[in-house]
Amino acid sequence: MQQPILVLPEGAFREQGRSAQRNNISAAKQVAEMVKTTLGPRGMDKMLVDSLGDITITNDGATIVEEMKVEHPAAKMMVEVAKTQDDEVGDGTTTAVVLAGELLKKAETLLDQNIHPTVISRGYRMAANKAYEILDNIGKDVSINDRETLIRIAETAMTGKSAEVAKEGLAELAVDAVTQVAETENGKINIDQDNIKVEKKVGGATSDTELITGVIIDKERVHSGMPKNVKNAKIALIDKALEIEKTETDAKIQITDPMQLQAFIDQEETMIKKMVDKIVESGATVVFCQKGIDDLAQHYLSKKGIFVARRVKKSDMEKLAKATDARLVTNLEDLSAKDLGTADEVIEQKISGDAMTFVRGCKDPKAVSVLVRGGTEHVVDEVERAITDALGGVASAIEIGKVVAGGGTPEIEVAKQLRDYATQVGGREQLAINAFADAIEVIPRTLAESAGMDAIDILVELRSEHEKGNTDMGIDVLNAKIADMWAKGVIEPLKIKTQAIKSASEAAGMILRIDDIIASSKSSAPAMPPGGMGGMGGMEGMY
Repeated sequence: MQQPILVLPEGAFREQGRSAQRNNISAAKQVAEMVKTTLGPRGMDKMLVDSLGDITITNDGATIVEEMKVEHPAAKMMVEVAKTQDDEVGDGTTTAVVLAGELLKKAETLLDQNIHPTVISRGYRMAANKAYEILDNIGKDVSINDRETLIRIAETAMTGKSAEVAKEGLAELAVDAVTQVAETENGKINIDQDNIKVEKKVGGATSDTELITGVIIDKERVHSGMPKNVKNAKIALIDKALEIEKTETDAKIQITDPMQLQAFIDQEETMIKKMVDKIVESGATVVFCQKGIDDLAQHYLSKKGIFVARRVKKSDMEKLAKATDARLVTNLEDLSAKDLGTADEVIEQKISGDAMTFVRGCKDPKAVSVLVRGGTEHVVDEVERAITDALGGVASAIEIGKVVAGGGTPEIEVAKQLRDYATQVGGREQLAINAFADAIEVIPRTLAESAGMDAIDILVELRSEHEKGNTDMGIDVLNAKIADMWAKGVIEPLKIKTQAIKSASEAAGMILRIDDIIASSKSSAPAMPPGGMGGMGGMEGMY
């Protein structure tokens, strides 16, 4: 008998052909189904419990797919879709995941008709490119000065989340934060969201959330003798330890006389006093140090009435530099008055039992902070996610300079124009483009279902309105009817839609082209979860 040829290691798993495609599509679809019900103002929340029993309650798509800890390779690609959307825009993660799932669902029907996966992928790519063009045409211009429109964008991003109760105030806060840190380079506005620090503290109400035109540092002053509150602060940022540095080489000092020891101690004290004198000389009244501070230095600084915080994080030091216009000094000898930053007030306050330092009233700061408050930890976490979505939406709108109406409006218009485009293309790709048009309508369909409306009737009604040229007509979920969404103030940045289509179509195309799965196993355990790769087997840990 011929000896069998072993190509794969023992315990490896292989699945190929139509079976591999179906299982991949099935896994991706299930991830989409899980987040689908969170879409829109009437979206429901998910409770996610991890292995330690910690609970997360949210309807944020990115958080849900991240916390689910999926095992299936195709499901992990859906998680990547959400992460990309979150990183690029900060909002619209549920839209991206649901759209990717629907594209695969429609592709499954085409596969049953023996349409080759490569043809479907090409058709999807053509449809996506046409969709960007359509969206760009229906998008309306917005600038950093259109405050009303930007507030509407922030409110739309927060609708349906726990923060909705205070969305008016929070929306204004988000717009103020983004416009404050916006910087113009070569005529183009750039917004680095890392310059907006979101600090959360349990206690108070959601409406107590405030914007600090400066920076919040999660540190307290190093000595109780230092002032708690410094007005018209002159701020020094020091990236050097205010203590006697140890030599890099091992050294041994032999002392034969007690007087020598005293001289040695006196010399150390003189060196520390010299450091403190240099700070006092510069005129600084507040010092933030990135490294340690000797007890003796603390004593001298407190006697001079200087507010000092130590071991401040590097990221916080950079934000302080941007907010106060101070220069980070690494050599004390170089410290002078021109290196100091300014703020109206530096104050140590206790928030929920923890002492924190607030640097307030900076002049035209390019770094600001948002202090998020809420009754419980879960509320604070969800408000933080809502504010992050709002900040991302406003920043994207300003950077791209275009917005669209919400409520499923752009999706209906894109689907309508894609169907016209499909007839011009012809060939088998036409089927894929039509499938793409049907898939993108999953967004208005889901919104209608969440409002308890008849999805088919609503889609027919919306298509009819868009055929008449009413391109701003969408689903008013809260009143369960169709309405002019622009007039209602339901506005979203164009980038949410283009990025969702980009991520979803690319992920769907990649999953469709896979016809062979080879999974190696390093341990003696089965390579794949129990039940092979069918469905979402082995995802018992998901909630």
